[in-house]
Amino acid sequence: MPDKRIFTIGIEEEFQIVDPETRELKSHIQQLLDEGRLIFKEQAKAEMHQSVVEIGSNICYNIKEAKQEVKRLRRELRKVAEIQNLRIAAAGTHPFSRWEDQEITDRPRYKDVVEQMQQVARANLIFGLHVHIGIDDKERAIHIMNAMRYFLPHIYALSTNSPFWKGRNTGFKSYRAKIFDRFPRTGIPDHFNSHGEFLSYVNLLVKTNCIEDASKIWWDIRPHPKYPTLEIRICDVQLLVDETIAIAALIQAVVAKLHKLIEQNLGFRLYRRLYINENKWRASRYGLEGKLIDFGKQKEVPTEDLIHELLAFVDDVIDDLGSRDEINFVYKMLETGTGARRQLKVFNETNDLKKVVDYIIEQTNKDLEE
Repeated sequence: MPDKRIFTIGIEEEFQIVDPETRELKSHIQQLLDEGRLIFKEQAKAEMHQSVVEIGSNICYNIKEAKQEVKRLRRELRKVAEIQNLRIAAAGTHPFSRWEDQEITDRPRYKDVVEQMQQVARANLIFGLHVHIGIDDKERAIHIMNAMRYFLPHIYALSTNSPFWKGRNTGFKSYRAKIFDRFPRTGIPDHFNSHGEFLSYVNLLVKTNCIEDASKIWWDIRPHPKYPTLEIRICDVQLLVDETIAIAALIQAVVAKLHKLIEQNLGFRLYRRLYINENKWRASRYGLEGKLIDFGKQKEVPTEDLIHELLAFVDDVIDDLGSRDEINFVYKMLETGTGARRQLKVFNETNDLKKVVDYIIEQTNKDLEE
């Protein structure tokens, strides 16, 4: 069995706060936090826009514990929202609400971000899934991050859940990333030769007044600036709890597999950011329906085929992690399609974005009972 000090799981989900009558986003975060203070304590927090609520799990020592935690938090958030005659919805972007109509949270951190980044910050009305995997060795974490960058587009394609923006079908399966790409220090990071080299980079940015601290580095994968975790930030928030958990289990398995290779004095080939970005673009545009580049073979391969290869790659670690059932749900995701595909199906059948919002709300609150 793996050491319980590593491969712990933390899951953060960013939810939309929605008015059930208009289906518009509603800037109502403070009311939710006030209502749920005793329930959530420090597990619920505001984000930059007042129509966003982030819920973070406690540290979980296996994926089944994480699933129960995510279900509990969604269930409690639903209750708190309904008391305020609101609903929660899990999609990377709202199908038609406008960022121009949303209020900014009145906190110094967010005021500073808006002052620095202006409209780029005000327009950043997006909703992500962040997964933390515990790694108690900072040097090891950097080397796992270096190798794991290659797999991020594969995982991202599986998570795509934001096809609409301000009332339009964007043509992307995940438009959320296109919005966030306008921020500095986002996307796929370069690789680092050591943790010391990473710290030198952070210290230079602090010294030259680019950032106050490492929390302003928003890469798709990063060593968390406060906790002993690798944080994977590339995914859209997911419609279903089972999708969130399957993706978290896959992320945990990739980290564990790369850790195992290092323990065996083996390695995984490192690819330059320039190459990996080509696959991230394809994942954003096409989701599971497109092709990614297999740079080892130097050819295009259907994304679903590469997901199957990734599942085979991690197969020897998932029983020790106790996550086979949760990993197996990835196969169902390949059959039923991502949240983006299903949102588009509802829209194509109804030509009504309010019906899409209703579908998102229904899926977000599905199967939450114990």
